[in-house]
Amino acid sequence: MAVTAVDEMRRRLGRVGAALTTPIAPAAEWRHAARRVEDAGYGSIWVNEAIGGREVFTQLSVMLAATDRVVLGSSIANLWARHPAAMQGAASVLADAYPGRLALGIGVSMGALVEQSGQEWTSPLNRMREYLDGMDASVDAAPVPETPFPRLLAALGPKMQGLARDRADGALPAAMPVEHTRQARERLGDDKLLIVLQGAILETDPEKARGAARQTRMLEMPGSPYTRALKGLGYSDEALAGGGSDEVVDACYGWGDESAIAKRIQDHLDAGADHVCLSVFAPDLASSADQFERLAPAVLS
Repeated sequence: MAVTAVDEMRRRLGRVGAALTTPIAPAAEWRHAARRVEDAGYGSIWVNEAIGGREVFTQLSVMLAATDRVVLGSSIANLWARHPAAMQGAASVLADAYPGRLALGIGVSMGALVEQSGQEWTSPLNRMREYLDGMDASVDAAPVPETPFPRLLAALGPKMQGLARDRADGALPAAMPVEHTRQARERLGDDKLLIVLQGAILETDPEKARGAARQTRMLEMPGSPYTRALKGLGYSDEALAGGGSDEVVDACYGWGDESAIAKRIQDHLDAGADHVCLSVFAPDLASSADQFERLAPAVLS
C-alpha cells in the first residue's frame, strides 16, 4: 500500500513543533536557530509569510539546507503572494529535494493586509477553493516528489475546515482554545491531519502574561478571523473587546511555567490534534531558540 502524505507526516512529526516567526533577520541567524531547535528534539519548524519581505519558500529552503531531519512547514504560505501554479511548483521542488521534510500550509490572510498590497479582497472560501483548483491543474507541470507532501489549510471556521477535509490533507488552525481543536477533529474526521499552532508565554505572573498576549492585537485587527472563530465558540462581543477578557486570553494562549505549557499541549493532543506547534514570545531568533531549549525537557518527554 502506498504511503500517503498524512501517514508520512504522522510518522515524522512527533508531538510538538516550534514556530520561528521573527520578521527580518540574516540568513545565518535563521540557520543557527533552526539547528538549535532541531537539536533540542522538536519534530517540526514552521515559518509564516505576509505579502513581500520574507518569502516563505526561500526561507524554507534556507532552513531545510541547514538541518538534517526536522520537518519544515509554512504556517502559512499566503495565497495572495503568488499564482497557484507557482505555489504548487515551489512546494514540489522542495519536497523533491528534501523527501518527507516539507509540509505546505496555505492561508488566505486578512482583508486589510491584502488590500494594503494593492489587491482586491474577495470571499476567503471562494478564493481558497479557486486557488486549490489552480494548484491541482498545475500538478503535471511540477516535479513529482518521491514522498508526497501534505497540503494543509489555515482553517478556523467550519466551512474552511470542510474544504480542508474535502480538498486537502488537513487543517492548521492557530491561536484557538482546546474546544476548537475538539470541534475541528470532529469535522475533519480521523484520516486528516490536524496541526494546532499554540502561543506559549513563559511567564507565571498572570498580569504580565495576559498583557503580553493582548499586545498581539489578534482580536483588534479589522475583520479578524480569530474574532469570528471565537464568536462561533460562544464568546460574546463583550468578552472579545479590548484584546479579550482574562477568560478569552487564558483559553487562546498557554502561559505559566514549563509544566503549564506542557499541560496545554497535552490538552490539544487529547482533543484530537496530531501535532502541536508552539509559538513563543521573544524579540529575536536567538531568544526564541533559548526558550525552545528551556521548554524541551517538559514538552517533549
